[in-house]
Amino acid sequence: MSRSINHSTNGTEGQTPAADHTDGSTSPTVTGAADFQAGHVLTFTFAHAVHDTYSAFMAPLLPALITKLSLSMTQAGVLDFARTIPAILQPLIGHLGDRVNLRYLIILAPAITGTMMSLLGVAPNYAVLLTLALAAGLGAAFLHAVAPAMAGRFSGAKLGWGMGVWMVGGSLGFTIGPVIVVAALDQIGLEGTPWLMIAGWIASVILILRLRDTSTVSPTAQRRGSLREGLHAFRPLMAPLVVLSVVRALLTAAQMTFLPTLLIQEGESLWFAGISLTVLTGAGWIGALSGGAISDRLGRRMVLFLSMSLAACLMLVFLAVDGWMRLPILLLAGTTGPAARTVFMALVQESCPDNRALATGTYLAVTFITASAASVVVGVLGDLLGLRQAFIISAIILLLGSPLVRLLPETAADEAQRAG
Repeated sequence: MSRSINHSTNGTEGQTPAADHTDGSTSPTVTGAADFQAGHVLTFTFAHAVHDTYSAFMAPLLPALITKLSLSMTQAGVLDFARTIPAILQPLIGHLGDRVNLRYLIILAPAITGTMMSLLGVAPNYAVLLTLALAAGLGAAFLHAVAPAMAGRFSGAKLGWGMGVWMVGGSLGFTIGPVIVVAALDQIGLEGTPWLMIAGWIASVILILRLRDTSTVSPTAQRRGSLREGLHAFRPLMAPLVVLSVVRALLTAAQMTFLPTLLIQEGESLWFAGISLTVLTGAGWIGALSGGAISDRLGRRMVLFLSMSLAACLMLVFLAVDGWMRLPILLLAGTTGPAARTVFMALVQESCPDNRALATGTYLAVTFITASAASVVVGVLGDLLGLRQAFIISAIILLLGSPLVRLLPETAADEAQRAG
């Protein structure tokens, strides 16, 4: 347990020289490992925000889709599973992104996911829903396999902070998305949702202009570090990450997929259900920024334990109250998930500095797949026991599993915190 992750480099890590890459493009220079290039990090954060705005459509759309097509909770869970199963491709995409310039995958992701998620409202049957969800998942896999590694490289020595900024994009997207789709359902109905794809295409045009001279290729990875070596460096993290992802998955799936459905089943309005999801995700930027920065000082494992255990306790309190009293609790709970994800992102990139995209893609593949499989489990539990009981079970599993963060290898920050 005392093994430390080696996150020191030879001084060139984080530097992207303006050299010619595999596709003939040039890459902007990262002037030093300590430099934080805000312009580039914010570009990837913008892509993340727009993309995840569309990803956030799923949960608010589910009650309407369930009614329209007479879906069971299990079918609703399988639909979210279909949206995230393409994440299994992320390690391969990430490995290629370390060596071949895949910037167009980042550029096209908002347009692809935006189009597919916007078409869910007009899907005539369940088979078409599944097909659209799978295609949306490909857009998500393209973005999340490559873009966070790029944001990490342009963050220099401030990796925790950079991953926090990246996570802010996702938090903003999941905050704005439910409001947009609920307003669309109220004003133009399910049949009008295809109009929402326009913003995704506009975002992709902006990204073409911003990323035209940027390469995803790591200069160190281009010269050394095979797939086998990258996976070997990631191996000490794999088992703990799988275990912790499984522990976190049920509550994450319950919140992000079934929260609006639970509230509507308990008598709340569609607007209250949508606002609740927005409140849950709206505070995410606080958790994303603070989680990464605090973990740089207090250690990754400490921040992970606090965020996981607090998330479980807050959900149990949420289920014990009703009405508008739930919103402040959701606001607090919304900081915990992004805090944990930010720390995980920083940790995996520290472990594989020459294979950042491979490490990031592998981690996100594990988390996305476990979360999507958990959506099916929560759906089954919802059909058998009711959604309220499914939420309670999910929170208890997370609370009991929080101490398992000690399975993670220690970083320098963890050792300093323990010694002090």
